[in-house]
Amino acid sequence: MPPDPQSGIISLRDAIDRYFQLALYLLVLAGFATLASAGGLDLATMLLVGAAMAARGYMLAKRRSLIISERWTTPLTIAYFIFFALDFSLISRSFLASTVHLALFGVVVRMFSLRRERDHITLAILAFLMVLASAVLTVDSVFLFCFGAFMLMAIATFVLMEMRRSGRAASIQAKHTMDAHEHRHLAFSLVRVAPLLMLMILIAAGGIFFLLPRVSAGYMGAYSFGTDLSTGFSDRVQLGQIGQIQQSNAVVMHVQVEGDSQGRYNLRLRGVALRDFDGNTWSNPREQFMLQRQWDNTFRIPFPGSGKATLAKGNMRAGRLIRYRVLMEPIGTNVFFLAPWARSVRGDYRLLSVDQGLAVYDLDGRHPVNRYEAESDIATPSAPELREAGKNYPPDLSESYLRLPALDPRIPGLAAQVASSAPNNFDKATLLENYLRTHFGYTLQLPPSTVSDPLANFLFERKRGHCEYFASAMAVMLRTLGIPSRVVNGFRTDEFNDLTGNYVVRAKDAHSWVEAYFPEYGWQTFDPTPGGTAGIPQGWDRIGLYLDAASSFWREWVISYDASHQYVLSHEAIRGTRGLWEEMRSQVRGRYGAMLNWAKRKQQRVERSPGRWGVVGSGAALALFLLFNAKRIARMVHEKRLQWRPEQSPEQAASLWYARMARILGRRGLSKLEAQTPCEFLNSVQDERLHNRVATFTAAYEAARFGKSAEDARQLPELYHKVESATRAQG
Repeated sequence: MPPDPQSGIISLRDAIDRYFQLALYLLVLAGFATLASAGGLDLATMLLVGAAMAARGYMLAKRRSLIISERWTTPLTIAYFIFFALDFSLISRSFLASTVHLALFGVVVRMFSLRRERDHITLAILAFLMVLASAVLTVDSVFLFCFGAFMLMAIATFVLMEMRRSGRAASIQAKHTMDAHEHRHLAFSLVRVAPLLMLMILIAAGGIFFLLPRVSAGYMGAYSFGTDLSTGFSDRVQLGQIGQIQQSNAVVMHVQVEGDSQGRYNLRLRGVALRDFDGNTWSNPREQFMLQRQWDNTFRIPFPGSGKATLAKGNMRAGRLIRYRVLMEPIGTNVFFLAPWARSVRGDYRLLSVDQGLAVYDLDGRHPVNRYEAESDIATPSAPELREAGKNYPPDLSESYLRLPALDPRIPGLAAQVASSAPNNFDKATLLENYLRTHFGYTLQLPPSTVSDPLANFLFERKRGHCEYFASAMAVMLRTLGIPSRVVNGFRTDEFNDLTGNYVVRAKDAHSWVEAYFPEYGWQTFDPTPGGTAGIPQGWDRIGLYLDAASSFWREWVISYDASHQYVLSHEAIRGTRGLWEEMRSQVRGRYGAMLNWAKRKQQRVERSPGRWGVVGSGAALALFLLFNAKRIARMVHEKRLQWRPEQSPEQAASLWYARMARILGRRGLSKLEAQTPCEFLNSVQDERLHNRVATFTAAYEAARFGKSAEDARQLPELYHKVESATRAQG
């Protein structure tokens, strides 16, 4: 029967096909949304494919069809493969990006050329490839929600695909039609079944995921492409690159300090310390020293006295150790971000190195920087101690960290003018730091055009900039005053999530500051950039903390899940199970002891007055007997009432009396089979006298049982006794 749009009645086959087309479209849409959320698509691709998706959705809503001719699909495919080569070599210049574009082209073409069953399967596979590509491009928790939507639609799509295939393969085609109510019932059934199946799949997959032995913790870090984040923490950084990083609000890392649940620290996480400046770019010599790995995967970072004379001094005053854990996002850099001064780094890495500025690098290509633990000594000498440090610098240090390019003569003059009243190097550095903080403005807007001398432009013309300009200006002015200095690029810990106990470090927290050298005390931190700290968000801003907590859990226990996580999880499970078992045993022992004490007290009271307790015990026994047999007693009372007053419930009385009649006949060898009707059982009675009385009883039974005749129900006791007397006479 063809669909009748006026009556709203369609065939079952048409309804299944309609829902299948809709589910397949939503599956492709979920795959595209997952890929778009990963941030791996350019704007033009999103607009073009999004327009195609919208057009397909509009046609489905209007129940229209647009199918590209087969003679066009083949030339289009050949043309795009030519474009794919151009995309890979000239436009995207990335195999992954150009392959994603190819898959999206296949999706769009296939959406408008669905003819055979294999076309639908191909489209579903392409949707899965979009989700797979997004898994390569992102490790964010947003992928979890998008993947959940994709899985839900995949279940609905393949259930409908199987229903559609089975219906078409049936040897007898169903002629059943569906009205609007049945149409909605089919939809609601799918809505109920699909989430249930998805939940079962997730439970089974979760068990396999968490229990399957893990070999490594890699999360496709090889696909983390070089960005401003990676170049901003290399051994060569141009002025302006940190400012470009600060334009983004993306999360870069989470830092958890042991014993800190209130966000007490304002840490600066050192990335790279840059020594040489040519007027536009800070750079560092490539000389590095290998670190020795200990048996527990710990790498000790050398301090003065370690035998590496070329290593710059760190803080020599130990006494304020902190231990912290860092969970990095894949930003494409091999630098470890550590609080000064790092004593050790621990993680699943094979080769680490350190340079003269105590920057630590990962040389293990198979294990990108993602998760590590570290220990740092954040103690600092007091101001009076630094004022007494003097100027006795090591010769190699003076040669390396006092070198300057050709400068605008106004810069040394400004430095000398600002620090003229200071009697020592520490006060000079402090005066320069305060001068830059108070006389210049902070902005993330980069200069509109490239200038030949960015420092002079910052100090004497623009007078505003971001942290790189402040740090570079102070470091250069310190060198003009004969104080060894360098610029450090890293991050600040401004935002604290009190739900997870983690410092949330974003790209906008990228920062540059200055380290100046003081004999006997090493490198000390100065920050000339004005600004404040974010602290703990309040009010509606706390919604972001919950999202960040979910993202942290996703990264920690799914993306970075490895053998160490399995050990922690199993250890906690065993400890929790053991604790629960001990608690249960303790409770059972306590309850058992209390029960024994109660029994002893009752025994003593019974022994003192046995007569009274005998009556109480008998009453309790009778009450228990009545309680346990209440249902049977109620049934007996009900049957007695029906026996004496059958007219009150003719149907039940008829069934009761007929069962009694069948039992007395059964004792005489005339057993009624369950499959026999009353008439068939009556015909099995051969004795004429008994047959007549059973026939009269059966007629009254049927009238009372099925006709609800109260008069016939009243006659049943008398007729029963007549049957009973006839059976006795027969016996």
